[in-house]
This record gives sequence, C-alpha cells and structure tokens, in this order.
Amino acid sequence: MRTATRAEIAQMLDWAAAEGWNPGLDDAAAFADADPGGFFVAEQDGQPVAAISVVNHSDSFAFLGLYLCQPTYRGRGIGYALWQHALAHAGTRTVGLDGVAAQQENYARSGFVRTGATTRFEGPCAAPDVTGIRPVTPADLDALATLDRAANGFDRPRFLNAWLTDADTRKTVVQVTGDRLTGFATARLCRQGCKLGPVIAGDRDAALSLAQAAAGALDARAMIIDVPDTQPALQDALRAQGFAATFETARMYKGPAPTAGPGLFAVATLELG
Repeated sequence: MRTATRAEIAQMLDWAAAEGWNPGLDDAAAFADADPGGFFVAEQDGQPVAAISVVNHSDSFAFLGLYLCQPTYRGRGIGYALWQHALAHAGTRTVGLDGVAAQQENYARSGFVRTGATTRFEGPCAAPDVTGIRPVTPADLDALATLDRAANGFDRPRFLNAWLTDADTRKTVVQVTGDRLTGFATARLCRQGCKLGPVIAGDRDAALSLAQAAAGALDARAMIIDVPDTQPALQDALRAQGFAATFETARMYKGPAPTAGPGLFAVATLELG
C-alpha cells in the first residue's frame, strides 16, 4: 500500500468511470491539487489493484472517496486494508464521505454516522435568468472561498483554487448583488453529460439560475446535479422542470460533523464533497 502517483490518480478516475460513477473529464488534476498525498493504491505484482482517497482539506476536516477494488481482487481483504491505511492519513480530523446504500452498514462499522442524504437529478437545461450573473475571475476566489466555507462548514482552499479556475471543460459563474458576490455555480463536462456543483446561493431561484447559467457556459443541453436533502424546494423545482431522480447517497461523518449553512444547493462531487 502506498501513495498514488498523479498518473494513478487519473487511473482511479478511469476505474470510477468503469463503475458508472461518470467523473469529469478534467477531475484528476483538480483532485490531485486538493491533497497530492491523499490518494492511495494497493499494489500486487507491480500493478495497482485497489484505490482510495482521503483528502485532507484543512487541519480539522478530510473527505474520503474513490474507494475502488478491481473485481478479480475483491473478497480478499485488500480493499479494507487499504481503507485502514488511508484513514490514518486523516489523523484526528473529522472525515466525511458520500456512501451508496450497499456500503452504509460497512461504513457505520468503521465509525461513520449518517447525517443526511444527497439525491442526483438529471434533466434538461432551461434558459436562465442571467441578471447579475457573470463568469468567474481570479479576483473572485477569496470571496467564493468564504461563501463555500459558510455553506459547507469547512475550508477546502486547495481544491477550490483548482476547481474554480476555468478550463475548456469546466466553467464557473458568479452572482453579484449590489457590490457583493452572493453565489456561484460550477459546471463540468463528464464522460457522459454535464455535472453541476457546487451550487451555492441565497435561495432556490438563484440556485436554479446559477446552475443553468453555468451549464450554458459549456453549451450543455442537459445537466446532472446532486442536491442535499436540506434543499427540498430545489428538488421539487427540478422535478417540475422534468428532472428525474436517478441516484442517492448518504452523507456520513466519522468525528464531529461540520455545521453547514443554508446556502449549499448542490455538492461539488460525490468523491470529494
């Protein structure tokens, strides 16, 4: 068991795609920037056969994701040994994860406690109200980090600096009210379609406009958005627009859960929170 290389982090995303997780086309670099030492593989006969990430976002918070084992190596204890090895990287930090239903009992046995759920919605983009919405600029990043901290309850500066920097396959838009930034949304092209996240806003209507504007910046005609159960009004609005709920995960924490604010309308990723 050892720390993954950047090339192996890209391979982990390929494995995730094979499992149907549909990662973003340029996720690997942003994930690696978040905590280069937070990605691990188990190796056998010189080849990685299992993988996991435990990304230390701050001195008090980490997030676990990309927990994968190649099918022919399952049932041998390799994945669980790597799980324990990777969790040690978090030290005394609280660790979060988004767990699928089939694994939640296993996570609970490792001390993770369910605090909520996230539902994936997929559906058509609508023409947004773009009043007060514009593309992100580098000068916005500090203010967006403040909004993100208030919405999520923890800091993740390295991840945000990478995630909110525009690329050909990833765009962020911000909402300006008066002279203040009051929300933002990031869209990214994935192996299939376009995912939105995070979406941080003052209310449901602003969240919808930001999400649609971000998707529009990539000329997307449909979008995928992961909405926490603390935002039932947004979930209802998406259903009314023809979106279908296609997937659900449980948000779980080992250690004291962060105190999230009301502004989180969609999580950035189910791998890094």
